[in-house]
Amino acid sequence: MTRLDAGPEEVEAPAACDGPRALLLTSRDVPLGGVRGMEVHRALPQRDLPMIGAWCFLDRFGPQVARMRVEPHPHIGLQTVTWPFVGEVRHRDTVGSDVLVARGALNLMTSGAGIAHSEYSTGEDAVALDALQLWVALPDARRHGPQAFERHENLPEVTISSPSGEDAGEATVVMGPFGGAESPATVHTPLAGVEVRIAAGASARLPLEPAWEYGLLGVFGDVRVHADRDAAASALDLAPHDLLYLGIHRPHIDVVAGPEGATVFLLGGEPFADEIVMWWNFVGRSHDEIVEARDEWEADSPRFGHVVGHGAERIPAPPLPHVRLTPRRRRV
Repeated sequence: MTRLDAGPEEVEAPAACDGPRALLLTSRDVPLGGVRGMEVHRALPQRDLPMIGAWCFLDRFGPQVARMRVEPHPHIGLQTVTWPFVGEVRHRDTVGSDVLVARGALNLMTSGAGIAHSEYSTGEDAVALDALQLWVALPDARRHGPQAFERHENLPEVTISSPSGEDAGEATVVMGPFGGAESPATVHTPLAGVEVRIAAGASARLPLEPAWEYGLLGVFGDVRVHADRDAAASALDLAPHDLLYLGIHRPHIDVVAGPEGATVFLLGGEPFADEIVMWWNFVGRSHDEIVEARDEWEADSPRFGHVVGHGAERIPAPPLPHVRLTPRRRRV
């Protein structure tokens, strides 16, 4: 087993994992939208692991008390998946959406060829905030398509059992299929995202699709993960903000909660077919695509539209690096 830190990701490596893994990865602290008062923990991308299935980005902002003001900014080639734990955030975008992001509701924005949105905490004062923000890379068949936004408040709930069959907790199926249920959210590649809540001291067996690769993010409480058949020799402790990469070819994974209970987020999917070039808020396939998107955002191109309820305020694109952007490649 290995613990690795996140960092620059341009390395030569295999295109996808070829078997089970037990790779424990730490998140790194980053500013959100230039607002350095926000506490953000980034679990994906990692230097050695840029993607899990089509999942290419995973931030947790919180838990904290803060005033969020992320002005209009653009995206291409991805879906944003917002999954709150505490607090409310106002989301506005260029398809006319103006909604409060709150606990229990999935907010899913599909950029297609280009979209822009803003995120504000409610009120003028600092408030309690805690949420996951994830990105899903879109396949070629959808990444040049139209913008879209959807909200789902009635997501499937699944009972989680222990290895011996007793109730051990419950799960909310946020994206894709899990445990015989399936989220109504629109997906464009085979994937799953699941919030799992495990009872105090319980051992939960999480069913997996063996052809997919998976990762497990610690959210609340401490858990012990039995990553191999030799459970005693392979137990790994997963703390909040840590990401455990599990690889592929697993029918299930066993997770044991501490005495206070625990919450984890399971993300997985079919290994993504394409290499991606990801820079700032853009997911593309080449350096030239990214340059074109940046230039159009800076020129206030109709490609991204205008965020409802906003004036001229917007986040300018940062300068491009003085090298050609290259695909993100894994080395695990």
